[in-house]
Amino acid sequence: MTKISLGAHPYLLGFDQLERLVERAAKGAEGYPPYNIEHLAPDGFRITLAVAGFSEDDLAITTEDRQLVIRGRQPAADESRVFLHRGIAARAFQRSFVLADGVEVLSAAMENGLLHIDLRRLQPQQVVKTIPISRKQGDHHE
Repeated sequence: MTKISLGAHPYLLGFDQLERLVERAAKGAEGYPPYNIEHLAPDGFRITLAVAGFSEDDLAITTEDRQLVIRGRQPAADESRVFLHRGIAARAFQRSFVLADGVEVLSAAMENGLLHIDLRRLQPQQVVKTIPISRKQGDHHE
């Protein structure tokens, strides 16, 4: 079976960037930290990440090239602490989500060890544009 590239399909002009976005999102599909995605009617979404042990200052949320990127990094651990069991992850992370055109980040809030990021899909305006057809200089027949 031959793989068909989206960018090479004759009806999908300019969608080659979409393939790159999908590949980038797939690379960041590591399982930490766990997250939920909720649909908030009518046009909203909420991404919730379990970030127990991280403070607001340990987290950074950015949008980069149509991606929502959440990074977490805790300060260096106190070497004087001796753990008998360490089951709470404290490692740095980066989690990315690809944003469709028209999706904007509204807000972010921490609550009980959960980071909530609210997004909204803007309704696209229906734009009809007429393209004028001009005659090239060498094309008139007399």
